[in-house]
Amino acid sequence: MGSMDNPTSTGVLDDLLEPLSRCLDAESARRVAEFHIDPATQARIDSLAEGANEGVLSDEEQAEYEAFVNAADLISILKFKARRQLSTNGD
Repeated sequence: MGSMDNPTSTGVLDDLLEPLSRCLDAESARRVAEFHIDPATQARIDSLAEGANEGVLSDEEQAEYEAFVNAADLISILKFKARRQLSTNGD
């Protein structure tokens, strides 16, 4: 699941986030580029991923996991764009 399964959705996210990334000043871009998921949330994601791999998630857990995967795609693209903006601007 996620962008690896549907390259078209990644393209749409990329296009959607391009104008947003241009709104970031250098400090905001730096903060986005350095963003990390907090340990408690990461532990929940890891637990859901394990359950997904084993095929034991409830429908609710599957929906939660898919929401995390989609959010991770969005965050990854925005972080990439923030890093690119920083390197383009020489910051």
